[in-house]
Amino acid sequence: MIAKNRWLLPEGIEDLLPDQAMQLEQLRREILDLYRSWGYELILPPFIEYLDSLLTGSGHDLDLQTFKLIDQLSGRLLGLRADMTPQAARIDAHRMQREAPSRLCYLGTVLRTRPDGFDGSRSPLQVGVELFGHAGAESDVEILQLMVATLALTGVEDVYLDLGHVGIYRGLAHDAGLDEEQEALLFDALQRKALPEIDTFLAGLDLSTAQRER
Repeated sequence: MIAKNRWLLPEGIEDLLPDQAMQLEQLRREILDLYRSWGYELILPPFIEYLDSLLTGSGHDLDLQTFKLIDQLSGRLLGLRADMTPQAARIDAHRMQREAPSRLCYLGTVLRTRPDGFDGSRSPLQVGVELFGHAGAESDVEILQLMVATLALTGVEDVYLDLGHVGIYRGLAHDAGLDEEQEALLFDALQRKALPEIDTFLAGLDLSTAQRER
């Protein structure tokens, strides 16, 4: 029994057998071809890098999701990537150094200390695109269009988008006359989707009907 269990994989880590692997590889090629047709260039960040670089600009949640170990050569702390987005930002900022907008895409395995949901994978395949150097609404629209096109390739239909943009929230909060403390309290309730708490909070404010509906 001990010899047999020795070959079992850790929880949330799985093999892909030939049929699954072939389907995934075909989908991978179709997705990358789609991104290339939109002008996005493929990058291949390393699976491991210095922890401080890997977590730059990220939140506490990503830190908790990151496996850590000591580099035997430098003695520095290393991290196994749990998200490729910070890596793409690092590559654009320190390796590309372009004046014009930069369109980058990536597709690879990440490793996380815990699965995202019940019975989920701790080594999912992450795919993404990043548009650096352009802050206009056109960039947001382009990314959303490409996301919908990607989902269509995977066979996902009837896509419902729930958009949350902190800039929109701050604009509405400013229009409603909220101070910094009120804005922070309401934002926390919105993140937790605490609807009764939100209703109670708004009821205590001197807002017009139009402001409440927004």
